[in-house]
Amino acid sequence: MSKYFKYFEYAYLIFAVLFLYESFRIWNVERNKAYVFLFFVVVAIGMYFFKRRFRKKYEQRNK
Repeated sequence: MSKYFKYFEYAYLIFAVLFLYESFRIWNVERNKAYVFLFFVVVAIGMYFFKRRFRKKYEQRNK
């Protein structure tokens, strides 16, 4: 089961990269929307570390 959790962790990093790309792409056109995408980058990276820590605690508890 933790194998699936690990894949979902990396999905957050993939989304962060996509949001970062989109924010750079529209930086000169719509600056306010680019800030929203940068906010999503921070949230996605935060969720990656949160889910990773939660998974490791779960694995430690089940040993």
